[in-house]
Amino acid sequence: MMMKLTVFLSLFWALNLLYGEWLAYLVPSQWTCSWPHLQRPSNFSPQIGVDYQSSYVKIAVITDPQLMDKTSLPLAPKSLALEVVQFYADLYMRRAFLSSVLPFNPDVILFLGDYFDGSDRLSDEEWQESLGRFKHIFNLNMIQKTSKPKIYYIPGNHDIGYAASYNLKPEIIKRYESEFGARNFKLTIGEVDFIAIDSQTLDGHPQGNFTLDTWGFIENASKDISSTPRVLLTHIPLYRPDWTPCGPHRYSPVINQRINRVDYHQEIVYQNYITEKSTNSLLDLIRPALVLSGHDHDQCTVSHMYNNGHATEHTVGTVSWQQGNLYPSFMLLSAKNSSVSDGITPEDALLTNLCFLPMQVHIYIWYLSLFAMTLVVILLWPANEVHIVRKLGSLMVAIRDVLKSFSSAVKVKNEDENVEYEEMWDAEGSMHLIKKTKKVQVVNESSSVERSRGKVIMWRLLKKHEKGVAFMERDIYKGKLIIYIREGRLGKELTNRDIAENLRGINKVLRVVPFRLYFYFMFNLRDGTDK
Repeated sequence: MMMKLTVFLSLFWALNLLYGEWLAYLVPSQWTCSWPHLQRPSNFSPQIGVDYQSSYVKIAVITDPQLMDKTSLPLAPKSLALEVVQFYADLYMRRAFLSSVLPFNPDVILFLGDYFDGSDRLSDEEWQESLGRFKHIFNLNMIQKTSKPKIYYIPGNHDIGYAASYNLKPEIIKRYESEFGARNFKLTIGEVDFIAIDSQTLDGHPQGNFTLDTWGFIENASKDISSTPRVLLTHIPLYRPDWTPCGPHRYSPVINQRINRVDYHQEIVYQNYITEKSTNSLLDLIRPALVLSGHDHDQCTVSHMYNNGHATEHTVGTVSWQQGNLYPSFMLLSAKNSSVSDGITPEDALLTNLCFLPMQVHIYIWYLSLFAMTLVVILLWPANEVHIVRKLGSLMVAIRDVLKSFSSAVKVKNEDENVEYEEMWDAEGSMHLIKKTKKVQVVNESSSVERSRGKVIMWRLLKKHEKGVAFMERDIYKGKLIIYIREGRLGKELTNRDIAENLRGINKVLRVVPFRLYFYFMFNLRDGTDK
């Protein structure tokens, strides 16, 4: 029985680790999420001869991976604790990208900023190390070799800082642009224009070089007037009249400010949103149909009104499980393809679907619960195996009896069970059956007394071993005395036999631990290293 328990626990842990370390990441691509253009409404009737599955460009949107470094936690650089935190944060995002995002086969991937946590405070060597981790997590070296999907980046405040640090550390801007490209750019995907801006400079000093460059780019982009839908890409969300930040930690009542400036040049050192003035100017010039932003680490949707139009802003949640959001996510965006545009209305030109990733914190909590339950089984099973099996057997018998009571009719008591019939003939020669009570065998009173006396003697003998065998169950069945003797404990003392059984059981059941650890680290090492 103990060997069966060991095998059962091993298989049970293997199944749970298989789900938590692999299958959970397949859930978005296999069951819970899909491209929005494949989820057509019931009233949609496509034209004959048009393949609407190929009439959209497929775009995946990811934001705020914010790779942890020496600036993230009050831990010593290169310490074991920091290395462990970084490893599990990177491991989650790599699994999520390879198993949840890439299976959708996107044509384009958009990153909305905050690739590193403290990029503006890292040396060139430390920054290159973080860049190597970033490329490994999102498999960028392999993607660049195949040239599909195409990848585009916009800067975040954790990548190049806010406007106040631009003039102080211009080398950070050059370092970013040398690897990720221009901070402000425009591209056309399918039949949709995407306008990406460096939102950290919008509210900087009006005469600052970087601020002037960004607003100059926006004005030039606004001159290209066409009916093509536009998407605005910004890391920092736009202003909202009834400001309600997506994440609960984005606004601090202690500071009581959502935009902080330094006293000297009034440059911004922190902001949760773009100011109202800049937001209105941005919307009036760009006239977007859709706005995509990050920065909040949480996900929400807001509508904006501007002159002769309105835009829907989707703030996408972080892709990391260690950035304050228990429900990491990414977005699937379907953009109208220029090659097949007939029959697609302006409202259907841009379709979005938010997809949630596995809840890593819940998976680890489940592991801890399983570990606690395994310990309870290890400690209780060896000394109580017979008792537990007997209780389970009694439970199964009770369940079987209940099922039988529903499947068969209730038996009616037979009054003739305790009677017998005798043939009687009357004077006329007729035969009659006469009921008579069955004769019951009387048990010899002396033998009963002897049995009772035997019980008393046996019980007294058992009482002498108060530290050993102490339990006796007795029953009388068809006049026979049946005695059940089982082992147990009296008070809080254990017999030597109990201790031996516990140690022997623990030794067998603990064989599950090496198997479980091997299975767990096999997944981690496989996903944590390049193939």
